[in-house]
Amino acid sequence: MADVPAIHGLITHHAELGRMLFRSRADLYEHLRDFFVCEEDGRVIGCCGVELVWRDLAEVKSLAVAEECRGTGVGSALLRAAEAEARRLGITRLFALTREQRLFEKFGYRVVPKETLPHKVWTDCIRCPVQAACDEIAVVLDLPEPAASAGG
Repeated sequence: MADVPAIHGLITHHAELGRMLFRSRADLYEHLRDFFVCEEDGRVIGCCGVELVWRDLAEVKSLAVAEECRGTGVGSALLRAAEAEARRLGITRLFALTREQRLFEKFGYRVVPKETLPHKVWTDCIRCPVQAACDEIAVVLDLPEPAASAGG
């Protein structure tokens, strides 16, 4: 709970620069269990959410890194943590709506038409100030299905 103000600050900073959607503190408290943070010397320097959408689909949301830490691997570590969590939950497909296409492609995500994503994905778009002229790119990562357990 103590990380919410720092997460909110990171997301707000990037939202003000047009890199992502704003998220209210209330929304962050409500979805705090969806978030990973990266800390350095007790300070939150990055965050990333993984929101379940359907039984086999989750969204990587609000991937944000402090300006002075961009390009140091923090974003990559958070994205790897999100993917590990998706695998742990048995999710077979992760997606993101992003303006940072290269980062996601580095991790094997592929660009897809936004229209191929389920309608439920667009609930955040209603709140977006640029929804009519959206420049975000949809990216998808297919994860291998978990192996069947051998005991039963």
